[in-house]
Amino acid sequence: MIHDFFKYQAQTSPYPLALEVSHAKGSYVYDTQGNAYLDFVAGVSACTLGHQPQRVNDAIKKQLDTYSHVMVYGEYAQHPATELCKLLADNLPYPLTKTYLVNSGTEAIEGALKLARRVTGRSQLISCHNAYHGNTMGSMSVMGFEERKQIFRPLIPDVDFITFNNEADLEKITTKTAGILLETIQGGAGFIEPQNNFLKKVRQRCDEVGALMLLDEIQPGFGRTGKLFGFQNYDVIPDVVVMGKGMGGGMPVGAFTAAASLMDLLSHDPKLGHITTFGGHPVIAAACLATLQELTETELMAQTLEKEQLFRSLLIHPLIKEIRGRGLMLAAMTETPEITNEIVLRCHKRGLILFWLLFEGCAVRITPPLTISEDEIRKGCAILHDVLEEIANEMK
Repeated sequence: MIHDFFKYQAQTSPYPLALEVSHAKGSYVYDTQGNAYLDFVAGVSACTLGHQPQRVNDAIKKQLDTYSHVMVYGEYAQHPATELCKLLADNLPYPLTKTYLVNSGTEAIEGALKLARRVTGRSQLISCHNAYHGNTMGSMSVMGFEERKQIFRPLIPDVDFITFNNEADLEKITTKTAGILLETIQGGAGFIEPQNNFLKKVRQRCDEVGALMLLDEIQPGFGRTGKLFGFQNYDVIPDVVVMGKGMGGGMPVGAFTAAASLMDLLSHDPKLGHITTFGGHPVIAAACLATLQELTETELMAQTLEKEQLFRSLLIHPLIKEIRGRGLMLAAMTETPEITNEIVLRCHKRGLILFWLLFEGCAVRITPPLTISEDEIRKGCAILHDVLEEIANEMK
């Protein structure tokens, strides 16, 4: 299979890990040789409830036996999508009551950017340096990392950038600004949290000039930070919240939510202001609904903060300079990208899945399923500690 993988399937990097997957269950991925890998990455924060969660699987199977795709988004009332949007509204602060379902996080970003321009009649968009919001052309336009997008220019014009947590930069938000798009916690940049009420100050500035505040919750969302959405930790309500990844319990999905008065503007002048064939797909929506029900009906979200403290207590080592992030969205920071590479690759050989971040080469991604047990955390951290000791001894 590995030969065909490289021959027929397009690659995203020159050296993929190329694990030949047999099956996955709970917190483990198994290869075709029968080896088990403890998963500290969860499909890059997507497998919120672990692999093959029973409640999600049951919902998918039930919906498959009922109906699958029947009509383009927004024309027919379909129970799974409607119930999902209602439950989201029940768990989001007012006035975030109306949700547009799409197929991925980057598509949700596209819709949110269009909504900001539609609502305000303005063109300027503002994002952050080292921001990552997806890889389609609109999302790439607000990516704050020139090296990754230069070759694809020209992109969307009238985009400016500020530095995350830099209050002086907020003066760039003016009456010409349609919206400012922020990751609630910067992901690719190294799991950087907002400091000194930065998000509240962005909110205040947006209110002053009539710009929309858009928060990208694609990584922090769905319980990973101890709240359903990361922004709920910082006493702020955005105009638009964008979601994806962990929303589907391992299934592909995205969405953006806003006040009904804003979202309704996409339905006229022009009609079909945003349109998707498969957004709100009933099977995917059923998986999302089951995931959201599990999160809101159990203690999983609160337990992420307890598990965070366990990780922090077990990952004390001279090669780890700090641990950034919140809940189960953590990044162990080393001194050099070379050390990080060795950690990820050596742990992989020992049966522990870790990964990198997009722009911060010194970061080791630790984003396990929210369902991971304390015993599994201890087991994985023991493997990681052994690798750290091995590398430290070699550096002497």
